[in-house]
Amino acid sequence: MEQPEVPAGAGTDPSPAASNPEDAAAQPETAPPEGIGEAPPAPHVGAADVKTAPPADREDIANLRAEAAKAKEHWELLLRTTADFENFKKRAARERQEAVKYANEVLLQKLIPVMDNFDMAVSAVAEAKAGTAQSLQTGVSMILSQLRNVLTEAGLEEIDATGKPFDANFHEAVSQQPTAEVPEGQVVQQLRKGYKLRDRLLRPATVVVAKKPAA
Repeated sequence: MEQPEVPAGAGTDPSPAASNPEDAAAQPETAPPEGIGEAPPAPHVGAADVKTAPPADREDIANLRAEAAKAKEHWELLLRTTADFENFKKRAARERQEAVKYANEVLLQKLIPVMDNFDMAVSAVAEAKAGTAQSLQTGVSMILSQLRNVLTEAGLEEIDATGKPFDANFHEAVSQQPTAEVPEGQVVQQLRKGYKLRDRLLRPATVVVAKKPAA
């Protein structure tokens, strides 16, 4: 019986690694090509690239450069504006403190002559002689009138409650007086004047209020 022919080279591995397993194991693994698995480097756009870029790309690059220059200009403007605003706040705070500190400067300047007149009146009392009481009274009345004028110019208003209905907003009742001469609730006597600064109450007037007499 004839044996079938075996083609030449059939069943054999022509590579040396297949014929010798130890040599195949000793061979190092093949590294992947360089650059695979790594992020591509960022493209660098230079003047030469702009010149060689297509017209559309050159226009986009020019627009980007213009926008970057405008953004830088706006940023510098923002920094200058912020610095100016901080300086303004500091200056306004300093001026406000000075305004509060010297708010009464004008009023005091007007009161200084009144103080001078009071000094002269006191000196006149110390050197008073017989028959000078009338002149002294006249001088003190003039000083009082001058002082009232200064305070009125500053916004001070007197609250005169005599003969007026009692008003809890501006009057302070310390007692009641039975009387049939005036209606109940009317001020019959003012013990101390009240004052207000324009529309703001400084001190209520101290008064005595009428009430119906007992039957």
